[in-house]
Amino acid sequence: MAIDIGPVLVEKPVVAPISIKTAAPFALPVAPVTAPKLGDETHLVISPYTDHAHLLDLSTVGIQEQLLAYALIKFKSLREDYATAPYTETFNWDEVVEDLRERAKAIGHSWTEQAFYIVAFRSQVPPTTDYSNLGALDKAAHVEAVQSGGFLKYWFGSPDVNGRNLATCVWRTKEDAVLGGVGPAHRRAAGAARHSYTEWHIERLSLVIKDNIDSWAIEEWVAPK
Repeated sequence: MAIDIGPVLVEKPVVAPISIKTAAPFALPVAPVTAPKLGDETHLVISPYTDHAHLLDLSTVGIQEQLLAYALIKFKSLREDYATAPYTETFNWDEVVEDLRERAKAIGHSWTEQAFYIVAFRSQVPPTTDYSNLGALDKAAHVEAVQSGGFLKYWFGSPDVNGRNLATCVWRTKEDAVLGGVGPAHRRAAGAARHSYTEWHIERLSLVIKDNIDSWAIEEWVAPK
């Protein structure tokens, strides 16, 4: 399965994120919804990378980030044209938020309004792209992003027949995303990937979840004044 990696690298827009291909599909673990718990484990799989260094250390984030990270295990695309479809119509956010609501209720947590930062990376790669070493570079960059803190979810799809793809990240805050993309592994990966894309662009969004999870919205991210 071809995969396209990007959001862990995109907070420096002048540097293109990287793109890789692999041969095998992956499957994310599915957390049980019937009995949501936070204390059973100390680390959580948040991306296709399942080695320990790629896992979210739950002790480094607050209870609401933990709850959302668990709910995001259900995160998936609902349509095959995700590479070009509107972001808000692409994923199963209703299901994720309902799972979040169940988890908060199960532990007696009273949710207070919080906004999370989303990066959507859209790209196109030519069929002649050489992916031989970009996988290892991306994995190293992903470890850096996880270690920087506040990295809650990483998802990416497969390029369509025209080489277009979508990858996305959910962060605790934009500040976390910036810190996650400035290390040496990111610089090496971005340098190797600079010529890998025919085109690419970034969408910055906010996931706003209101008090008691009564409502939620995905909005265009606006820089604080």
